[in-house]
Amino acid sequence: MSIPAAGEAAKPLRVAIIAGEASGDHHGAGLIRALRQRCGRRLELAGIGGPEMAEQGLSSLFPLSEIAVMGPLAILARLPGLIRRVYDAVDHVVAFRPDILIIIDSPEFTHPVAKRVRRRLPGLPVVNFVPPTVWAWRPWRARKMRAYVDRSLALFPFEPDAHLRLGGPECIYVGNPVIERLSLIPERTRMPEAGAPTLLILPGSRVTEVERLMPVFRDTLVALGERGRAFAPVLPAVPHLADHITGLVADWPVKPRIIVGEEAKWQAFAAARVALAASGTVTLELALAGVPMVVGYRLDPLTASLKWLLRIHSVVMANLVIGENAFPEFIHTGCDAPTLSAALDPLFDDSPERAAQLAAIERVRTATLIDGEMPSDRAARAVLEMLAG
Repeated sequence: MSIPAAGEAAKPLRVAIIAGEASGDHHGAGLIRALRQRCGRRLELAGIGGPEMAEQGLSSLFPLSEIAVMGPLAILARLPGLIRRVYDAVDHVVAFRPDILIIIDSPEFTHPVAKRVRRRLPGLPVVNFVPPTVWAWRPWRARKMRAYVDRSLALFPFEPDAHLRLGGPECIYVGNPVIERLSLIPERTRMPEAGAPTLLILPGSRVTEVERLMPVFRDTLVALGERGRAFAPVLPAVPHLADHITGLVADWPVKPRIIVGEEAKWQAFAAARVALAASGTVTLELALAGVPMVVGYRLDPLTASLKWLLRIHSVVMANLVIGENAFPEFIHTGCDAPTLSAALDPLFDDSPERAAQLAAIERVRTATLIDGEMPSDRAARAVLEMLAG
């Protein structure tokens, strides 16, 4: 990209950026950092994010916890508040008069915002970082996005072709920013573990999914103990749910140690033997950290009844990266203590099941670690090229 002229360099770049959950907060923080390094201008920010984006200078309009919900029933239960927050976000962006609007994932919230901003600021460029999974669910969304999204920045290499085939806006593959966290993972020890092996418990980052999964995960820990398995459970909690999770585990017969913060989380990943995780970005993080896993997820009744509409072999990100179901997933069906404990149990030992997952982990790493720019840098370049015309 060319160096801006003196007048352009003096003028700040005004970026409105909206995330809807913890993973979007991380992606947004990396993008802001990369934009600041690349653009040669002072950044002025407005929008919605979490603690990581706050560290990069964003003063969020309201906390992420107000909008981090998933599933139609959870959305319906909080619909009046979510609608109010959509309009608050729209007014906030319009008043800010940005040079560009960037929406990150969470399409149930970010896309209604982008649609309404487009009506009020029709010339404003709109970028969708982490577009919806139109290749897996409700493919007609791709064509509708053309009305309010100018460019999508995708995490998977197959997505640009899928969005093109489905009639969506321009889509560019930038890679998954999760790989940028590898530097945070301490070197995994080659020494035998002292005491009971660590079992990570990862129930998600949204209050609705946490509340659905925690009773199942509690019973799974009990069932593992009844099998004679000794382990030390550790639960890395996202900051905005830490107090809530602490209350939920207060009466657990097998109580996990709760940790908060990125450094503590990655230290736990480096020490872990096995993980029981919700479906989501965390499955890719676990694979990159070398941790075998079992994935469980509970859906609300309406979403569960529509599961047959999915057009993909897996909903687990680590499985999607390599195109095979190497990491067992129990999405609603089979997400119960007997099934999950039976799948976890052999992963503690040097078993064929563990060896198969470790081999798959190497394939995930090979498929994900791309030479050249980091994903946040590629995303920033795509944003700035769009502004340059």
